[in-house]
Amino acid sequence: MGESNFIIELSHISKSYADKTVLDDVSLYVKKGEFVTILGPSGCGKTTLLKILAGFGTATSGEIKIAGADITDVPPHLRPVNTVFQRYALFPHLNVYDNIAFGLKLKKVKQDEIDARVRKALKMVGMTDYEWRDVNSLSGGQQQRVAIARAIINRPQVLLLDEPLAALDLKMRKDMQMELKDMHKTLGITFVYVTHDQEEALTLSDTIVVMSEGKVQQIGTPTDIYNEPVNSFVADFIGESNILNGEMVRDRVVKFMGSEFECVDEGFGENTPVDVVIRPEDVYIMAHTDSGMFDGVVQSCIFKGVHYEMTVLTPNGYEIMIQDYNAFEVGQQVSMIIKPSDIHVMHKERVCNTFEGKMIDATHVEILGTQFLCSEQPNVVEGESVKVDVAFGKVELMDNKEDGQQVGDVRFILYKGDHYHLTVRTAEGENIYVDTTDVWDDGDIVGIKIQPEDIVIRRA
Repeated sequence: MGESNFIIELSHISKSYADKTVLDDVSLYVKKGEFVTILGPSGCGKTTLLKILAGFGTATSGEIKIAGADITDVPPHLRPVNTVFQRYALFPHLNVYDNIAFGLKLKKVKQDEIDARVRKALKMVGMTDYEWRDVNSLSGGQQQRVAIARAIINRPQVLLLDEPLAALDLKMRKDMQMELKDMHKTLGITFVYVTHDQEEALTLSDTIVVMSEGKVQQIGTPTDIYNEPVNSFVADFIGESNILNGEMVRDRVVKFMGSEFECVDEGFGENTPVDVVIRPEDVYIMAHTDSGMFDGVVQSCIFKGVHYEMTVLTPNGYEIMIQDYNAFEVGQQVSMIIKPSDIHVMHKERVCNTFEGKMIDATHVEILGTQFLCSEQPNVVEGESVKVDVAFGKVELMDNKEDGQQVGDVRFILYKGDHYHLTVRTAEGENIYVDTTDVWDDGDIVGIKIQPEDIVIRRA
């Protein structure tokens, strides 16, 4: 077999605690010298993945290779990686020099070599002349640089960074982003960076890995991830988006908001349900004119520093977010144009809820760990396995969880222009997807109710 092009190879990594899966079959391959960012919301598994790579955690299954060597069971101090933590983990009783030199002293490196390497590391992080300073007297940004110097002095093949800028204020974070980018170029080593900050990921990375609920959603360049998201989670998570239900009429023609639009997408088939993404900066807005593609009334206009962010309501009830350098007043009639190349069409991940079910009797089916009343099923076999479909709009959420047949909590909220598409996690750990015009908050505990006539049973 030929030598691998990848310095890091994570193959089929899974991690479970009791009945909770934190990482679900994650594979990631990183080239030498690449700046890779693992991006996702809190609890998506990104830090767990980094810890497993560093050796501070073990995977339930899967294999890890660095530079072709299997290090799955190698302890952290023997791996060719160094980690920079969110809280820096500096030794408060040691000065800057001794913090940076600590690892080399443990390895019994000669004093003159330690001196030379500490000076070089300090120069790389812009901290020359700080070696005798007390670390407690340093600012957050300076402490962060010391932590990076301490990591790079060991000449690791891979530098792991776990939300290293999270504790800094906005201006310091922006400055450090630029310095990290420069440092990466200078050092030429591989960076694996964890963050939940989308802008940071887009600014720093060669490659972004978007994660949600323990799974990789998309891997690509910042441009790919922003312009060509593979699903509605990625489109919503990376930057602002208008995400709408659509129908691919035929190649290069898509219908959404009640009208047909020319687009550049092909190969979706005809009359196929799709999701449509339009970035707010890609909608051209002007005073009302007959030459627009569609019209609306401005609902809100907020100055965001570089541009104005406006919400426009169309006559048929769709809200569109628009970013433009010109402000349009609330209540003003406007017209809008979207170029075909600015309409991004995505396959729908699902068109309805589909559950594995079991027939209890002719009028009862078990799904989501609960018995639901269903319309009568003739010729039913007790205990028979079935597929159960429930339309998104046919799931009712109740304020009082006692009023539902099952209980869940709201995990993800996606606005689709004229309604919300929610992901609700049931007590059994299954997801149920709900279309509603009601406003719910992330984390709300809700009762879940489905009427018997809305449960569609298919023989498996």
